[in-house]
Amino acid sequence: MSIPAIGFVGLGEAGSRIAGGLREAGAGDLFAYDIATGDRICRCAAEAGVVVVGSNAELAERCAIVLSVVTATSAVEAARQNAPHLRGDHIYVDCNSVSPETKRQIAGVIESSGARFVEAAIMAPVPKRQGHRVPMLINGDGAPALAAALAPFGVEMETLAAPYGMAAAVKMCRSIVVKGLEAVLTECVLGASHFGAEERVFASLQKSFPGIDWQQLADYMVNRVVVHGKRRAAEMEEVADTLRSAGVEPIMAEATARRQGWAAELGLAAAFGTEGPASYREVLAALAKIRTSA
Repeated sequence: MSIPAIGFVGLGEAGSRIAGGLREAGAGDLFAYDIATGDRICRCAAEAGVVVVGSNAELAERCAIVLSVVTATSAVEAARQNAPHLRGDHIYVDCNSVSPETKRQIAGVIESSGARFVEAAIMAPVPKRQGHRVPMLINGDGAPALAAALAPFGVEMETLAAPYGMAAAVKMCRSIVVKGLEAVLTECVLGASHFGAEERVFASLQKSFPGIDWQQLADYMVNRVVVHGKRRAAEMEEVADTLRSAGVEPIMAEATARRQGWAAELGLAAAFGTEGPASYREVLAALAKIRTSA
């Protein structure tokens, strides 16, 4: 069986890690097109073993499978930009964290080209190594063919047989908890640190929820808010839209979007390297500097 060439629309953290994992697992030619240019894209491409091409048209010409790994706000536009270049033998996979309605909109754009569409929901943070093994739910006419094509590389894809939007619904409702917990723990340490109460707060949480290292979890989740706040805020807006469509007032989702966006608005990520802060205490120190200079 021949190994298909695989293309990525967007080569950010998730896309480059998935590509790098596929490369290590023995995938064939890997290509990417990203509207951003510069050192970061070149570095990501080099690390992942990906050839950067100059247009969506060239990506479609070279690749049978195209994965869109952009941002929630760019997912529909990415589909519109790629659709004119797709053919019936293409599989277009939207991996972005968007609402079920947005997935259905993207499906309409792609299927109008004659290509097969797959909605994919990435169900966990993409690991640095073997990023292609991140669990995914996939759904759509092209899902069985996609799973078969990538199975030799050890991907973890669960195929659904449901109307478009089901995989997205699972991801959106999961994010209420995951992104919400990130926001809650961030707000918790912001308040507790003002009173010097963190140690007792973590100890109390440990008694209520044994088996969780709450300080370690806070360090990790505050890091996620700082590094990915802008992207997570956009995702939570999609979650809010999902809830509204279900007749549920998105009280918690909207609050989570505000806290996630807060870090981006302050520019906290600029105070750290690409990996972000090692602990929530580093974030508190960065906030103190921002307040002092204001």
